[in-house]
Amino acid sequence: MFVNLEKNRSAKRVYEHPYTGERITLTYQPYEGRLPTVPQMPDTVLAIEKKGKDYTFNYIFDAKYRLDFAVSGSSYEKRYGMPGPMEDDINTMHRYRDSLVARRGGPYERTAFGAYVLFPWHDEDSYQAHPLYKSIDDVNIGGLPFLPNATRLVEQFIERLIENNPEELQQEGILPQGIIEEWRSAFDEHVLVGMVPSVRHYEAYVKHRFYHIPVKQLKKGWQNARYIALYPKRGAAPQNGVTCFGKITAVNIVKRSAIAELPKRSDDEYVRFEVESWNFLQHVIRPVGYGIAVYAMTTLNTLKQAKELPELFMKSSDEIVLWRILRRLSDRIHFDLDARYLDQASKITAYRVKNLFICLEDGLLMITNGTKHKTIAAELLRKQPSAVFREVVGMMGEG
Repeated sequence: MFVNLEKNRSAKRVYEHPYTGERITLTYQPYEGRLPTVPQMPDTVLAIEKKGKDYTFNYIFDAKYRLDFAVSGSSYEKRYGMPGPMEDDINTMHRYRDSLVARRGGPYERTAFGAYVLFPWHDEDSYQAHPLYKSIDDVNIGGLPFLPNATRLVEQFIERLIENNPEELQQEGILPQGIIEEWRSAFDEHVLVGMVPSVRHYEAYVKHRFYHIPVKQLKKGWQNARYIALYPKRGAAPQNGVTCFGKITAVNIVKRSAIAELPKRSDDEYVRFEVESWNFLQHVIRPVGYGIAVYAMTTLNTLKQAKELPELFMKSSDEIVLWRILRRLSDRIHFDLDARYLDQASKITAYRVKNLFICLEDGLLMITNGTKHKTIAAELLRKQPSAVFREVVGMMGEG
């Protein structure tokens, strides 16, 4: 029997996550012709959207109706010890992942994060000990048994891909040598968010591309800043909130009287930051009842994604991971801090999103929906964020 599927829109199915709104697209034999080397046509591609990313995470599933039975004494049996996918088919998965690339305004990048052989085998339990199953966790290439009565491992795997945060999926990819150091330097770029007291100050900062602050008001860690962001207080700009940011090009300690753009007779020492140019945010980060007394520190990634001022407060890795999980479920996350000003607060007391009230304290994550409560270990945020995502979605559905 031969099955021919017409290669048109009917060969694609698009699904939507009921809570995040992220789309999952399954495409049969997509033709990839605009490649720098040779056109490719993988069997099936699963493309998963993640909120906050302008690209999809693509995974190749190739049905190969072949099986190596690991005959006693064969090289396959000596290497793997049990039946599994053909080695030639695994090599094809390497070829697919390496050859499917795209250019996004820079050098070519891989578009496929993983590639997997679907092969005919029934014993899913024992196969989990196979090196070509374990290789999926190591390098995102391997084999998965797939028959009408053996779909559990494939189902579990796809569920994990859908539930995982984009950061988890990104970390699972195999990177070119040396790229991790490059990413770390970009990922951890710090931003000093400075309060602007008046219209006069705001206009001077924007026009002359600088910011200044008294040396005596600086705290440990300010030297890590690579960017300056401006937070004009109410009345200092047309909109109250964080309006723009710019890369620091120079840092100088000067006397206050030397700052000619804002004349003042004073010999107090100030730090003057020179800024390359101001990048105005598409949406002003609103204060929502909070403020900044002098300055606050955040990261560039957090600044670009934040909608409300308290989001810039996050300091611990647990707080950041929880925020990323909640951002997939809603663009409106409300934070409660233990002080009105970010630079005077010591912790986030609660997160509020949709119908949930969430507290992170003393190593526990407490989720409340009306009269229903759920408590889980906060260490799951570090070890298995997708498990926390499932718990949050489950409690959200209790309403």
